[in-house]
Amino acid sequence: MAVVDYFPKHRKVFLTRLVEKIKNEEMISADTKICALIEELREGAESLALDVPSEFPTCLRYQCQCPGIENCKEPHVKWMWDHFKKLNKKKRPKKIFTPYTQRCVEMYVATELEEPFILNHALGANNAPLLARAAFLKRRISVPMMEVSPKISLWRIGRSLEVPKSHLRFHRHAVGGDQSRKIILENLAKHDVAFLYVADQKLMVENNHAFEAFICAYTAFLKYREQTEPRPKDFPDNEDWIDFPVKQIRWQEL
Repeated sequence: MAVVDYFPKHRKVFLTRLVEKIKNEEMISADTKICALIEELREGAESLALDVPSEFPTCLRYQCQCPGIENCKEPHVKWMWDHFKKLNKKKRPKKIFTPYTQRCVEMYVATELEEPFILNHALGANNAPLLARAAFLKRRISVPMMEVSPKISLWRIGRSLEVPKSHLRFHRHAVGGDQSRKIILENLAKHDVAFLYVADQKLMVENNHAFEAFICAYTAFLKYREQTEPRPKDFPDNEDWIDFPVKQIRWQEL
């Protein structure tokens, strides 16, 4: 968990707290520890950014009798069909979508941004346990929550600061990822994007989870400063959205 504070008078962002390896104890769950940390920091908190979904895909939230995706008239399924057909005009036929595991936003970021960002399905094998955990924790958290993608956020932040693409693509790699994270953090410090203590920088170089926690928190700050992408005009109202920075961040306005 990373906490960033903004001081408007000085127009400065500080990484004020970085907590790693939140683990179960004999009689206390890691979930309870997370909720206690959030409660401790709740006063004055603008938002809590999660890097996983916290709601089931729209199809699983409905109680109506399902006619099948071929005959469904719901806005999100119609959007998925339109998107699917548009892609099939450009390239070879794609694998048909699955609205019980997948969301519109995952289809959108895979094709509509400057890079193809392939995200795990909200209820796919990798994300399903994380979604369940986030949904469980959400009932105990009073701070407004938002969903972010560290991969997309890092790309947008890094490209706005002219960080080489290779470091942005390989920051998660077991071999060389630590060096990429070091270069990215040095670049952020050089541009005075945020104040980072040396000990925290070292921790983020060594631990990618800590690094991405900071990227999540900084994305929440960018949303607070109205520098994240709005939902597309034709995007279904009942669908979740992932917040990520605008393509060209206006650093001078922060």
